[in-house]
Amino acid sequence: MEGISLHYFTPIASNIIRYFMVAGTAFVIFYKFYPNKFFKNKIQLGLAKNKDFIREILHSVQSSFVIGLVIALFLFTPLRDYVAIYNDFHEYHFLWIPLSILLALILHDSYFYWMHRVVHHPKLFKSIHLTHHKSTNPSPWTSFSFHYYEAITEAMAVPLILCLIPMHPFSLILFGLLSFCINVYGHLGYEIAPKWFRNSLLFEVLISSTYHNLHHAKPKGNYGLYFRFWDRLLKTENPNYRMDYDRIQKRRFGQ
Repeated sequence: MEGISLHYFTPIASNIIRYFMVAGTAFVIFYKFYPNKFFKNKIQLGLAKNKDFIREILHSVQSSFVIGLVIALFLFTPLRDYVAIYNDFHEYHFLWIPLSILLALILHDSYFYWMHRVVHHPKLFKSIHLTHHKSTNPSPWTSFSFHYYEAITEAMAVPLILCLIPMHPFSLILFGLLSFCINVYGHLGYEIAPKWFRNSLLFEVLISSTYHNLHHAKPKGNYGLYFRFWDRLLKTENPNYRMDYDRIQKRRFGQ
């Protein structure tokens, strides 16, 4: 029983540590050490206040706990029998490691898009999703700043992925880290994509920090997490996205 209890704390603690390491590093670099250097990269002029950062951190720790607990339930209880986690690296071809991560990102993005649209319904927005949207000018600390009900819905993506996609624990760790890094980038408040990104195929496929920042500034449209697929298909993409991105691109690179 003691072993099980310790196991429960592993994903919870790792979630919280990851949050402070990734979000904290991004915050220190862009908001404390080099704000002047990255001034041209700032998407919205001005900064949130310290009280906003504190609110975001408190909600994020709560969300990290909830998400970690859900992961623990599906790893260290009989619920594990219902997920497709495998421990033997040789059970699948080694290329399945990156492929499983890509498939997990696609599935997660689809789940997130529809869940995100649901919590934007007027009957749910004020009671649940408004907690996240109090951050109209987001920072890295915003990444996990959710109402605890929304944290539960966010967490349920994990068992969905693990029930449908066989994943090695190593793949799951990489997926979680990559997912959170993209999340922090989306809430960074600064556009740091390289110059070539704008005219590449990736621009048409992936979201950018500007993309999600626009969703916080004007909370309608741009519901995707990693990809633009669903927003473009269902015409929920903010029509000002390209114009806003080009405005920041011109400020950054002078053309």
